[in-house]
Amino acid sequence: MYNALRYSHQLLAETIERFPAGHYIDATLGNGHDTAFILTRPNFAGTISAFDIQSEALESTRDLLRQKNLVDHPGLTLYKASHARIADTLTDIPVFHGAIYNLGYLPGGDHSVTTLAESTLTSLAQVRSKLVVKGRIILVIYYGHPGGLEEKNAILAELATWPQEQFQVLQYGFINQRNNPPLLVAVERLRDR
Repeated sequence: MYNALRYSHQLLAETIERFPAGHYIDATLGNGHDTAFILTRPNFAGTISAFDIQSEALESTRDLLRQKNLVDHPGLTLYKASHARIADTLTDIPVFHGAIYNLGYLPGGDHSVTTLAESTLTSLAQVRSKLVVKGRIILVIYYGHPGGLEEKNAILAELATWPQEQFQVLQYGFINQRNNPPLLVAVERLRDR
């Protein structure tokens, strides 16, 4: 069985196969692994907008992309901004084909700087408003830190209200593992209104 992170990449790869020239959001850039994953898909010919509030995350990502000869990829734009600013920042991009979130704190960084329920819910609403039919929002929720459980519960409560006629929402995770194993939530738009 796949863990949450590996399954998130399988779902992301499927989405890129579906929309190779699409626009993707890495809403929580972190150390850049999701962005690098997207850029290295064999048929990827689209664009990525990647967001993080920490300079350390952007530098770590640039280092990773340099190692992979991807730092100057023409389809990539990095933003030092909260994922709650997607709508303000990407006004010229009419639709999104996929978005990925890794919620929690920056691995190897300051554990007191975490994603928060309020900004994540704001971000999800912004991505939802431009998500194409068959597009996906993929969230890997790490919640074993202060405030993490509140963020997880707020996200699950919100996504439970999204109409099933328009969205499929999948929850995937191990239930017999210690120490709050990450939870995967995947959303696919079925149709517009």
